[in-house]
Amino acid sequence: MFVRTSTRRNQDGTRVSYLQLVHNEWDPAAKTTRAKVLYSFGRADQLDRPAIERLITALTRVLGMEPAAGSGPERARPVGLPGLTFVESRPLGGAWLLDQLWHRLGIDTLLRGLAAGTRRDPVVERVVFALVANRALAPSSKLAATCWIAHDVHLPGLAGGDYRVTDDACYRAMDWLISVQDRLARGVFDAVAHLLNLEVDLIFFDTTSTYFETEQADEPVWRDPNGRILDVGESGGESGAADESVPDGAAAKTGFRTHGKSKDSRDDLPQVVVGMAVTRDGIPVRVWCWPGNTSDSPLIRQVKDELRDWTLGRVIWVADRGFTSAANRRHLAAGADGYILGEKLRSGSPEAIAALSRQGRYQRVAENLRVKEVKVSEHERFVVCHNPDAADRDAATRERLVARLEAMIEGSDRLTPTKRAELRGVISTRPGLHRFLRTTPSGLLRLDAAKVAADARLDGKYLLRTADPRLSTEDIARGYKQLLEVERGWRDMKQVLDLRPVYHRLEDRIRAHVLLCWLALLMVRVIETRASTPDGQATSWPRARETLQRLHVGLFTGPAGTFRQTTGPTHEARRLHTMLGLPLPPRILHLDTDPAATR
Repeated sequence: MFVRTSTRRNQDGTRVSYLQLVHNEWDPAAKTTRAKVLYSFGRADQLDRPAIERLITALTRVLGMEPAAGSGPERARPVGLPGLTFVESRPLGGAWLLDQLWHRLGIDTLLRGLAAGTRRDPVVERVVFALVANRALAPSSKLAATCWIAHDVHLPGLAGGDYRVTDDACYRAMDWLISVQDRLARGVFDAVAHLLNLEVDLIFFDTTSTYFETEQADEPVWRDPNGRILDVGESGGESGAADESVPDGAAAKTGFRTHGKSKDSRDDLPQVVVGMAVTRDGIPVRVWCWPGNTSDSPLIRQVKDELRDWTLGRVIWVADRGFTSAANRRHLAAGADGYILGEKLRSGSPEAIAALSRQGRYQRVAENLRVKEVKVSEHERFVVCHNPDAADRDAATRERLVARLEAMIEGSDRLTPTKRAELRGVISTRPGLHRFLRTTPSGLLRLDAAKVAADARLDGKYLLRTADPRLSTEDIARGYKQLLEVERGWRDMKQVLDLRPVYHRLEDRIRAHVLLCWLALLMVRVIETRASTPDGQATSWPRARETLQRLHVGLFTGPAGTFRQTTGPTHEARRLHTMLGLPLPPRILHLDTDPAATR
């Protein structure tokens, strides 16, 4: 419908213009459109302008605009569309992408299958997804997450208002998650490995710790060798040192949140130990939790035993220097598997001393990596690696430490023996300085030049050991270097997904919280590794998240019902969906013609 101006020529040669309201109609016989005059306003030079203005005013009110005094383009202002109300707008893009990936990986089907046949409400799968999405998009406490779900995000399956996620629902879902964690981990790995064709010939394992803002450690309880609470029941055993009966199968009596060697330099606070196994693609396949005073060394044996029934094939285990004990090496090499383990160069072990004393020429395998294999044992292979960039950093760090130590002991000869002993005690609390300190027989403090020179010979070097005869020297070095993927996973879990602070005190809730962080990290890693940038670089999740969260969905209501309409995706959001093979949200996300839906 439009206003048309038609012109007619009179016999005297003058032209007359007429204004008409015209509507195009389809002529099925002629198979074309024909203009139909609905109303004629008359001659253009004889218009009844007041009548036309009254008509415009009436039409403006119909459109929800209030006519304003004056003239020009700002004559009308909006007053709200009659019968159609814009209710709210929520971020959709991040939750939509995560939900589509959650479905593509089969985690939703897996969780619903685990809940089937139980008394669990099927919506528990949606609650678990909501908690995982919260960690990836807006990490918070579970109580704050319920408010986020209700008001600050559009989550597929939880946005219709039929089910309100409460904090109790979140806690029940977490408790159930712990009861199925072993089957969940196995099912997730099988689905992800099949869908993504994961290379699992290398499994990287490392641990970290996370502390709690409380000075009170948990009450000690009996635990099995895997750190889980032992069901004591009526069983007993031999008498312990404190005249207490030790239950059968008990390995230690300790609390879950307890003091230990903190990797965050917070030995003053109770903590728990968290372990993670990662593929060479950077995909975390499983996480574990242990009491905070658990030693690293035996943990990798438990990890291998628990993954034994998984369809991994032959695996090379890659771990840092804390796992290089003889017992670990024997355990990892069993069953045709292998290992690549770091060896402590400063440990003074016979292998480290022999490896450093062997002559040989380095082979450059990367811009910042040189390697050489040395003959130390008939049963194991040793590879010395040298990083020139790290060597420069080590030298600069040592120079600063030596300068600080010299400044601290300068003039100490004039101190009394008691004061020198106090100064020596202060230096002993700083390992970086203490290793270069020498005390003379008379008690004087000196810089140990021999130790400084010995330390300089280790700049940029690290030692690897393996019993696999089929790996090349370069593969050994590159395989160990990929251990950085685990360290990157810890960094992202702590800084991007907010593993800490942990707003829980119960052991099972803490374990469930770690599981949620693992599921979030799993999906984040899949997105980062599968949606590379145009220049071939991995996608950064924080940047992708920022882009995705600009895609919103608006809710409109009216007498005829409700509908949700999405905003248009940006070029980057469209690229992410294309790279991952996931569909974009439809323009009309939801349409409900039930008038009762407007209430």
